[in-house]
Amino acid sequence: MAAEQSTGKARISAADKAFRVRVAVVWLVLLTLFVAFFLSFGLDLPFIVDKFPALAGFTLSRAGFIQGAVLTLYVCFFSIIASVVLGLLSALGRLSKSAVAYGISTFYTSFFRGTPLLVQIFLIYLGIPQIGPVPAAIPSGIIALSLNYGAYLSEIFRAGLLSVPAGQREAGLALGLHPWQLMLKVVMPQAIRVAIPPTGSQFISMLKDSSLISVMGVTELMFVAQSYGRSSYRYIEMLTTAAAIYWFMSIMLELVQSRLESHYGKGYRAR
Repeated sequence: MAAEQSTGKARISAADKAFRVRVAVVWLVLLTLFVAFFLSFGLDLPFIVDKFPALAGFTLSRAGFIQGAVLTLYVCFFSIIASVVLGLLSALGRLSKSAVAYGISTFYTSFFRGTPLLVQIFLIYLGIPQIGPVPAAIPSGIIALSLNYGAYLSEIFRAGLLSVPAGQREAGLALGLHPWQLMLKVVMPQAIRVAIPPTGSQFISMLKDSSLISVMGVTELMFVAQSYGRSSYRYIEMLTTAAAIYWFMSIMLELVQSRLESHYGKGYRAR
């Protein structure tokens, strides 16, 4: 029996490797066609090489601060943390029996999902100074992205929490678990598995939507690309390079998402 199981695993492993090789070949062919398509535009490659360090964030801005892709990642990092907190609190509010908590959560998700992100950026950057505080451009961008994506994550987290069968909660209560222990040790680990794929997609969308904060003069990737493109009339070169950098960063997030899915899905794999 053990020998048969070992042989079966070896066959699955071989089939899996063969499948991955075929996928890699498909990717290579498509990537080659993709590169050939853009090279047909007659791109000025020396110009791209010269400006690439600034777009990638390897050099500092004139003010001595980070810029380009590094600043984009900086903004997204804090926005992701804040949006996860907001999304989780809002999801718990939606599931609460408190009329106040439910009302605040539903109003928050309705407004920030129902209005454009660009409008929200302007409301925060130009509206808050009307009542006193004058926020800087980068904090304004982080606040806008956090509030917007927190509203979307709220629905994702709520769906994840509702996906856990009621019997799981009843079993935890029967074992004498405190409600917070039940949430952290029983409900959350199962809800996370369901929430990871759509949450990962939201973070990738945030990475791209962070380009909207360039309207405030933040020297993130899109702002730098537009600046060099405008000053040299090399828009295609700069926009193509920016697109490639965004794609690379998105692939990195996809890999992180894949690892998390694999980790939280261990108990659900076919044996």
